[in-house]
Amino acid sequence: MAGATGRLGRHVVDVLTERGHRVVPMSRATGVDIITGEGLAEALTGVDVVIDVASWHASEQEAATEFFRTSARNLHEYGRKAGIARIAVASIIGVDKATAGFLAAKKAHEELLLSGPLPVRILRAAQFHEFVGQLLDWRQGDVARVPALPTQLVACRTVAEELVDLALDSAAPAPGTPVPEIAGPRQESMAEAARLLGARRGVEVVGVDAPACPTPTSPPTAGSCPARTPSSPAPRSRSGSTPDPAGSGQGRVLVGGAGRRRRTSLTRRRVRDVREGVADVLNVCLRY
Repeated sequence: MAGATGRLGRHVVDVLTERGHRVVPMSRATGVDIITGEGLAEALTGVDVVIDVASWHASEQEAATEFFRTSARNLHEYGRKAGIARIAVASIIGVDKATAGFLAAKKAHEELLLSGPLPVRILRAAQFHEFVGQLLDWRQGDVARVPALPTQLVACRTVAEELVDLALDSAAPAPGTPVPEIAGPRQESMAEAARLLGARRGVEVVGVDAPACPTPTSPPTAGSCPARTPSSPAPRSRSGSTPDPAGSGQGRVLVGGAGRRRRTSLTRRRVRDVREGVADVLNVCLRY
């Protein structure tokens, strides 16, 4: 389990443990470094499947791409020697259309993994509900300025459950099967979701069309980001059971992919709209 101590990784470890699987956490905190290779051979001994949710900590494209290039190479190299059956990785909805920034680095990550010797399965996800709280934490002063862009938030736990299902499914996907993508069931504005949480925390939230772009390693600064608000019809969905941080409930809808349980098919127009909306918000804010 690469990235086992991160926001998503902790949930994946919990899901695997609850289902009775033995988990080998891989992170620098556990003495395993997927970049330098330190401890990696020992960690993969006797392992059947690798789940990779490790990520770069900032948005600069070149540095992020180098991180993903090295991690992909090492997981394939050490995994092949250890007899790993496959690698499953978490990605981001919209990366297949990315041309710059962190999303382009994540696109390269997918391509690098898919070009390796081991079978690879990818799950692309929308923004997490937990990301809304991070936007509030990044505020300067008493007011949080949040992009008023469309999104379909999904809980980390929901993504973790689907990623585990994908990783442990012994049946190989049929050739040409689209990459599965998971998003929440409800169309909403990122700013409105932040207002719901801000009301509970006592934080004022202002929706903005051209916000400064905060990252985990730096606060917002003067500047603007492109905004686009495509129409995005609400898809049919299956509700989950974990409440979102704003207390309004959450669920899942899988966009693209086919054939596995809980999947919901959408028209091509709806799939495109969901992907574009997710990519817009990620380009403005998401650096995880």
